[in-house]
Amino acid sequence: MDIYQVILYLNNSLLVICALIGILKYKTLRNTEKWYVYYIIFLFLIEAAGRVSISLFHVKGLDFLFPYYVAGEFLILGILFVKKLALPWYCYIPVGLLALFFLLDTEMVTNEVKKVISNIIVICFAGYALLMEIKNTQVNDRFMAADSLIFLYYGLSVFLFFLLRQLADFGIKQAGMIWSINNILCSFLYISIIYTFLRLKK
Repeated sequence: MDIYQVILYLNNSLLVICALIGILKYKTLRNTEKWYVYYIIFLFLIEAAGRVSISLFHVKGLDFLFPYYVAGEFLILGILFVKKLALPWYCYIPVGLLALFFLLDTEMVTNEVKKVISNIIVICFAGYALLMEIKNTQVNDRFMAADSLIFLYYGLSVFLFFLLRQLADFGIKQAGMIWSINNILCSFLYISIIYTFLRLKK
């Protein structure tokens, strides 16, 4: 668990750095690229809200934040890829409706299942964007590294979710080690976005 905490602190530190650099570079970004900044800032706000809830209000669980996290993350990434892929305007409608569904509290679909559905759709968006970038068509490849890590990170998250569901007898230590792998890849995602921000020019 010490290793898990170290990786978690590293991950959060990279998130803060990424958010700060994104804000500093905001004016140099194109309209579509600014949604990467919104994505990072949203993740930072969710992490900050969780820390404040635990430290100041002594909340024992953060389940109340999870629907906002899933819905907000999906909405921002959905809009980002709809814009990036130059899809028709009406594609925003299913993205918005799904984000609203993820936000609603329903007994039919658990928060974990909503997260998996959200991740799978993000994987499809990111994978299609990567294909278009490789073909060098209408999609600009300035954030190709970030899109690649988004694809890998969300793909791994889905895999780990099903792995932990199948191996329900895992102890806390084993589960912590598995999620450390997820956090390491998340750290690489932040590093790729930081690198992209730093090398971009107008």
